[in-house]
This record gives sequence, structure tokens and C-alpha cells, in this order.
Amino acid sequence: MASTTSPVQSLITNSRFSSLYLSTNKVFLPSCQLLKNRFSPASRSSCLAFSSLGDKKEAWVPMGMLSAKPLTFTGWNQNMRRRCQVEFPVASAAAADADADGLETEISEGHAKPSKSFAERFPALVTGFFFFMWYFLNVIFNILNKKVYNYFPYPYFVSVIHLVVGVAYCLVSWSVGLPKRAPIDKELLILLTPVAFCHALGHVMSNVSFAAVAVSFTHTIKALEPFFNAAASQFVLGHQIPLSLWLSLAPVVIGVSMASLTELSFNWTGFISAMISNIAFTYRSIYSKKAMTGMDSTNVYAYISIIALFFCLPPAIFIEGPLLMQYGFRDAIAKVGLIKFLSDLFWIGMFYHLYNQLATNTLERVAPLTHAVGNVLKRVFVIGFSIVVFGNKISTQTGIGTAIAIAGVAIYSLIKANMEEQKRKAALSAAS
Repeated sequence: MASTTSPVQSLITNSRFSSLYLSTNKVFLPSCQLLKNRFSPASRSSCLAFSSLGDKKEAWVPMGMLSAKPLTFTGWNQNMRRRCQVEFPVASAAAADADADGLETEISEGHAKPSKSFAERFPALVTGFFFFMWYFLNVIFNILNKKVYNYFPYPYFVSVIHLVVGVAYCLVSWSVGLPKRAPIDKELLILLTPVAFCHALGHVMSNVSFAAVAVSFTHTIKALEPFFNAAASQFVLGHQIPLSLWLSLAPVVIGVSMASLTELSFNWTGFISAMISNIAFTYRSIYSKKAMTGMDSTNVYAYISIIALFFCLPPAIFIEGPLLMQYGFRDAIAKVGLIKFLSDLFWIGMFYHLYNQLATNTLERVAPLTHAVGNVLKRVFVIGFSIVVFGNKISTQTGIGTAIAIAGVAIYSLIKANMEEQKRKAALSAAS
């Protein structure tokens, strides 16, 4: 039987056409056997149809699903490369499949772009969820942490447990690549060590205060942290603090003083340790600015937690070690049982690490103004929930003082955030 030459093969061999175009019929490419099949009349409606450039009488109009950018095939043979360039408008098969499945697909320059993720389509909803989880984990941590201190009053050891669980979490996360561990060198280690020391000191002193007084009172004292930040910026870093910021701090000082004078759970250990915590976290902020690196916040916080753990171990061993070995562990197990004791220690460590990590990630997603408001609202949530859960009795003056202090912190935070935003806009305009 005589062999039949396909019209497509004949066109390609003779190279009589300078260009080949798709017809306006819908294109189907069922398999790689297309050019081997006969070009029968029955298949013309579903296969490629070609027309000579010279014979083309109407302007070619690309189909809705086709982009106007041509795709060039030049590698079939040297003869075609020299004499004939075949140009096909790119048809995105992904677009057809997406339309069939009811999905959204963006076509750009012949490439199918996947539809936006949920986080990209609803950023405000995702940010709100971050804030909710930050508040939720913070409240749970403070409540569970205080319950542990009610039967196991050893804040130095508990502070170590917080960091041990957090470091273990970081190591497991690194081992599975979530996130990928960023390398650290000697120079970065030197920069992060002062930050980690201040973090360890502030963390331990906060826990000493939590163990000594009511949670609500500790957070009321810690509302003074902006005052220490402003003082350190003015007198340590040499930054000029506007008068409006100093005036906004007056209600904070007055409110904390009112709350302290009539606080039923007041004692000097809780008050002084909370004040030391404020100073430590202030210097942590100062050293953090000096240690700004290109490393992501998750890895930075992981390294700070690891270094801080080594600072927290010695006081826990020398101050509370003998007491724990004599009767500390024994009494706690006798009160709640071994399983509950170990599970409580594990969960307060996990909640501590997660709420701090989530706070860092949340604050990266928002503007300074939102950050400031969120931080104030977090303290309000913690104070309110701790009073309800533990049934702490507070005097009228303590309640009024706490409200004044929180209002002062809110005013200070709003003014400071607006100043930072103006500086940022000025820097952007100067750069442009």
C-alpha cells in the first residue's frame, strides 16, 4: 500500500510558509500522536488548522483563553531554524482546566498563575486571628503559671522550665525545617548575648513577682515599662524625648502609685522584682536595636532563648536547688500528683514560648500604631481575666489606679506610634 503523506508533514518539509497560525477554532491537543495521524476531514474541527501568511485575509484575533504572546518552536531541525519560524499563541491548558473546575487562575504572558491563598485574600482576618491567639495564649499562660505557684513557689526553677521547653520546641522545629535554622557566627553571638542576659533577668524577675503577689498587680507595675523606656532613651542613648511623651507618662506613674498603696496582696518582693523586670526589658530593647540583623524573628528569638537558658540555670541551682531536693518536689507531688505536676510544668513552658513567638510574629504584620494598641489591650485582658479566675479582691482605689495607668500607657503608645510613623514616612520621602 502506498504511503500517504500528511499535509502537516508536507508543509513542514517544503517550508513554503513563512509563519503558521492557529485558526480561531478551539484547540485540542489530545496526545503526542497528532502529527502522525492523518489529517482527515473529520478531525479538522478538533485539530490544528494552518493557513499561509500570504493567504490570510482577516486579522487574526486571539481567543479569550489565549494570550497574545507567541510561543516559538525553533528546535525541530536546522532547516526550519533557518527558513521557517513557527509561532503559536500560547494556550494555557491550566486555564481551561481551572475554568472547568470553577477555580480562579490568573493568566499573564502565557503563564498560569495560581489563585491567591487564603492569607493573601483576607489579610485582616488572618491578622485578627494572630491577635486573638496572642491574647488567648498569654491569658492561659498567666493563669496556669499562677496556679503552679500556688502549690510550687519556686520561680527560679519554673523560669528555667519555661526556657527548657521553649528550647526543646525550637530544636524540634529546626530538625524538621520549620523554620530552617539560620546559621550563627561568633559576631552575632556576641551581639545577642547582652540581649539574652536582659531577657533572662527580666523573665526571672517577672516570675518572682508573679509568685509573690497577684497577677493583676504585677501587670499593673509592668505598665511602667514605657516610663523606663523613655528614661533610657533620653539619658542612656541620648535621644531627645518630646514633652508630650513625658506628660503622657504622668497618668501611668500616678495610676501605679494609687494601685500599689491599696493593693491587698502588696509586698516588697513582688514590687521590687517587677520593677527590676521593667528595667531589664528596657535594656533588652536597647541592646536589641544595636543587634539588628538580617535574621528572621523566629530564629533570633530561638537563639535568645538558648543563650538565656544558660543565664537562668546558675541562680536556679544555687538559690532553689537545695530546697527543691529536700522537700520542694516532694511536696508538689504530694499535693497534685506526679503526672499533673509534670504536665503543668510542660504546658506553662509551651504556652510561654508560643505566646512570645506569636507576639513577635503578630507585631511584624501590623503598623506601629496597631502594635501599640494591641499591647495595651493585651495587658487589660490579662488583668481582667486574672481577677475573674482567681477571685482577687481589689479595693476601689486599686481599680481606679489600674485604669488610670492603663489609660496613660494607651496615650503614650499612641503618641509614640504616631511619631515613629512620621519618621518612617519622612525617611521614605527622603529616599525617593
